Amino acid sequence: MRRTIPLLLFAFALPLQAETIVFRNVHVLPMTSERVLRNRNVVVRDGRIESVGKALPAGAKVIDGRGKWLLPGLAEMHGHIPPPDAPPGTVDDTLFLYLAGGITTVRGMLGHDGQLALREKANRGDILAPNLYLAGPSFNGNSIGSPEEAVAKVRQQKKEGWDLLKVHPGLTREEYDAMARTAREEGMRFGGHVPADVGLMHAIEMGQETFDHLDGYVESTGADRGAIDAVKLAEAVKRTREAGAWVVPTLALWEVLFNAIPLETLQSYPELRYVPQQTVDNWSKAYQQRRAQMPAETAANVIAARGPILKALHEGGVRVLMGTDAPQQFSVPGFSLRRELRKMREAGMSPYAILRSGTKNVGDYFARQDAFGTIEPGKRADLLLLDANPLEDIANVARIAGVMVRGRWLPKSEIEARLEQIERKWRSDRAAK
Repeated sequence: MRRTIPLLLFAFALPLQAETIVFRNVHVLPMTSERVLRNRNVVVRDGRIESVGKALPAGAKVIDGRGKWLLPGLAEMHGHIPPPDAPPGTVDDTLFLYLAGGITTVRGMLGHDGQLALREKANRGDILAPNLYLAGPSFNGNSIGSPEEAVAKVRQQKKEGWDLLKVHPGLTREEYDAMARTAREEGMRFGGHVPADVGLMHAIEMGQETFDHLDGYVESTGADRGAIDAVKLAEAVKRTREAGAWVVPTLALWEVLFNAIPLETLQSYPELRYVPQQTVDNWSKAYQQRRAQMPAETAANVIAARGPILKALHEGGVRVLMGTDAPQQFSVPGFSLRRELRKMREAGMSPYAILRSGTKNVGDYFARQDAFGTIEPGKRADLLLLDANPLEDIANVARIAGVMVRGRWLPKSEIEARLEQIERKWRSDRAAK
């Protein structure tokens, strides 16, 4: 059984709002349970939800919610933020693309020097961005050369103030165990991949908190060899649930990385207009290289197994966290979420369970750091306003009427104007080439 890691409770500073905002006569999905509160007024003041009911404060800015649906903002629990030395505008564009897709919280899973300052600016509301929680530079076979180095790196990242540790492949079991024991001592959570020398069951035993990309589950059940061992899968589900660990599926991306989608289809994604052409060209080149190197049978086995494995984990009581690993190959921040939600639905998760993986579950995961993920008084005012009910069709998440992050309201018109700016920039860039 996982030992509880003591963490201090603190709330990120939120920007003070000059006005009270009310979503009037809106259908509310509070995500505390599978229900709809119809025709309610949701009052937001100073970046927090003040009330959910019939109150309509005098002088408040009113957002007409008639015929619309309000739910907590969604999360990208395996996302990436470009490094500070990325080309000018790249960081700002990436952060905005997340928001444009309804994502108000990002757990960045590969830290770079200088990003802690960016996190503080985002979480104070100094810049337009989702709330950021960041892993430090990763623990992998190149960054760690001994158990002693693993110990030192954990303590360094704790001192620097990173939110969690990121595990990549390549660690020996001794290095991994040194990292895990020190993380427990320092009160640092860790997650990500499962190194081959460690294995899924040992990683669970050592307290790894999230298993991203369903890493370890395909290999440990023999699914990559053509058939899922039902007994081994049941044991993996049981051990994961009992340990209180979480999974971040990233189903849609794995279909790209295992060449399950034709390259021509990927290149036709409309959201690529928000990405530099050079980036798209690099993604296409990587796809062609994998196609030449990856055994087709193994790729097919992996993709066929991932949906059933997620279904078994979900139905077995393992908590799921929404994530897509954007920006990544043909995975554009914000827009990649729509493809992921469809794959989660195909795997057998209900629309409510899918939404919960990006709202209530995320709030539970970060409960020691802030209060958000449901629509209740006192919660951080991260909200998503939709033109249609996502409980009826999960695809309705794309029908965005506006996004609120830390009490700051972004109507559809403002979102579309900024997206047009980004598109125009890269259209000009392509024309110049």
